[in-house]
Amino acid sequence: MEFLNEYQKKLFPYAYNILGSVDDALDAVQDVMSKFEAIAQKGFQNEIGYLIRSVVNTAINIKQRNQRLRHGVWLPEPISTDRADKNIEREEIIGYSMMVLLEHLNPKERAVFILKETFDYAHEEIADVLSITVNNSRKLLSRAKSTLQTHNLQRSPTEYSFNNSIDLQEYIDIIKVGDVKALESKLNKDIVLIADGGKNVSVVRQFTSGIENVIKLITHLYDTYHKNYSYKTGIVNHQSAILFYQRQLLVNCQVFEVNGDQITGIYSIVDPAKLKKLAATFPG
Repeated sequence: MEFLNEYQKKLFPYAYNILGSVDDALDAVQDVMSKFEAIAQKGFQNEIGYLIRSVVNTAINIKQRNQRLRHGVWLPEPISTDRADKNIEREEIIGYSMMVLLEHLNPKERAVFILKETFDYAHEEIADVLSITVNNSRKLLSRAKSTLQTHNLQRSPTEYSFNNSIDLQEYIDIIKVGDVKALESKLNKDIVLIADGGKNVSVVRQFTSGIENVIKLITHLYDTYHKNYSYKTGIVNHQSAILFYQRQLLVNCQVFEVNGDQITGIYSIVDPAKLKKLAATFPG
């Protein structure tokens, strides 16, 4: 039914923004839609409101369970936002850097922050969705912003999204010729590189900070791996990205955080489970 497809399209960003996982988001939406279809004949005054409330709370429960099971570095699953599936509301997908930051929040704080900052909900609406008081909603938002401020990157979820000013082809060419000075000019002195290989892929280092250390790692990765790979550039979660392929298999997605004309962060996803769906929109 067409209206059910439209509901699923609208619900996905709520689930994905909370969970950071496409499969988990799809599962949350499917679970809610299945239950809704079973009771839809009873009639609702506000069907979409009921569905959003259900999917947000389902996503919170899944996130709470997942966070208890995770250890070490965990990066969100990247999603294409320039080639995204027509069934995805791309504009409401949060930028990748903010998705990474939101991992510092507990699931309920994250939900409040997303509803307020991304979907422009009033505190009265948030209170209704989460079955909390308006005062509690305000406190959760304040706590969320305070946590983000602690990490020195409190911004709205869209502030990073459209800064794609970096020329990634030039960046790659600089690495190819080993021009360290030129590479230094592209990177912020406090740059961080975070890598996530999941359960099955070992990474050289999970967390690297500082321009000298990051340049050493970038150079090592190129000499050891990337020079043997083909690559494409694209937009992932509204941010510039390089996608590396080994024999047409997507093996690495690097998402770039840019401030002005400098790269401030590189998020490197090599976990095959997190690249599978992205590979469908960026085939090798």
